[in-house]
Amino acid sequence: MPLLIVIFGILLLFILIARFKLDAFISFITVCIFVGLFQGMQLQSIVESIQKGIGDTLGFLVLILGFGAMLGKLVADSGAAQRITSKLISGFGVKNIQWAVVVAGFIVGVPMFYSVGFVILIPLVFTVAASSGLPLIYVGLPMLASLSVTHGFLPPHPAPTAISSMFNADIGKTLLYGIIIAIPAIIIAGPLFTRTIKNINATPLKEFYNPIILKDEQMPGMGVSVFTALLPVILIIFSSIFNIIFTDESFLKEIILFIGSPVIAMLLSVLVAIYTLGLSRGKKMEELMNSVSSSVSSITMVLLIISGAGALKQILIDSGVSDYIGASLDGSQISPLILAWLIASVIRVCVGSATVAGLTAAGIVLPLVSSSEVSPELMVLAIGSGSLMLSHVNDAGFWMFKEYFNLTVKETLSTWTVMETIVGITGLIGVLILNIFI
Repeated sequence: MPLLIVIFGILLLFILIARFKLDAFISFITVCIFVGLFQGMQLQSIVESIQKGIGDTLGFLVLILGFGAMLGKLVADSGAAQRITSKLISGFGVKNIQWAVVVAGFIVGVPMFYSVGFVILIPLVFTVAASSGLPLIYVGLPMLASLSVTHGFLPPHPAPTAISSMFNADIGKTLLYGIIIAIPAIIIAGPLFTRTIKNINATPLKEFYNPIILKDEQMPGMGVSVFTALLPVILIIFSSIFNIIFTDESFLKEIILFIGSPVIAMLLSVLVAIYTLGLSRGKKMEELMNSVSSSVSSITMVLLIISGAGALKQILIDSGVSDYIGASLDGSQISPLILAWLIASVIRVCVGSATVAGLTAAGIVLPLVSSSEVSPELMVLAIGSGSLMLSHVNDAGFWMFKEYFNLTVKETLSTWTVMETIVGITGLIGVLILNIFI
């Protein structure tokens, strides 16, 4: 019975979001009440569970995502993203243009939300494709593969960060393993896949060819741009590696672990960006703070959606559903990693949003993390891979790609959807291979 209630709950979530176009946060809270009532919880207990789930989830994430949005905004407004992209493209040359946009997409994708990175980088890609005479899909899709992978696999992006928190997974290890898995996924879904695409001629609307392009002297240097964009990754991974190599406790180790903790790493990165991308280039603090303030508004709905998923997770725990699911799957011969990937994939197909799919799947398979010996970091990445599978007409990313590239639905399915599916499958394979050694 509890399993049926969860299935009906997910079905209700799908109907509310996809059929009635209800806001995802409202849908999550509605499903929380539905599951709680049918599991026999007291009305007040349902409210308390929802409050606890939201509080526990946001307590950590609001800092990470808030600082992440600020860093992304500073990187975008300063021209650092444009500098990285243009410099890599000119450095790699026309022959290796795909590898240039892949690297640019990865570097810019780390500090930026997917939609922000998309809007900023796509006009630059259009300009490069037009000037080089290369097919737009050939140039653009590899960059989008990079952006998509960073969005689904790597902290400090919303879903992987939130799921890491749910599973008590080490953020540094998740980031490190995620990068290892991301590299082959990007290569296969980007440069290799696009070389097989024939007879699809993307003709974007003219207005997308007129982005705000900064002049060379208006942009920061390449070195400082890359360093600032990747500083959170550098600090977090360095701290994790240091912790693995040096097992003895010391004051130096305590400081390095403190600096490498996700919240402090993001804070330091924002402070560094304010100087390197702003003050050192003659910008006023007031202008920079206005930019930082405006960035926070972009994450409001993301935070609400994540908090709604946290509330559902808490309802599943407090109502006993998680224990029931854990006991039911305890004797299963299917790997928890594959099971988590499958559940995330199914929800992704039904609901569309990768973030919603990942967080909902995490709440369902949470008991497997504590009841099995599987690495929580790999569970985060398995769910992240599944959450990117089979993007289609109920996914906002699908329509962004279709409209910007001016393709038919059929053409979008044969390019964007296939690319996302390759990322999801390659990610799972990478997780299963890493599981052999971890």
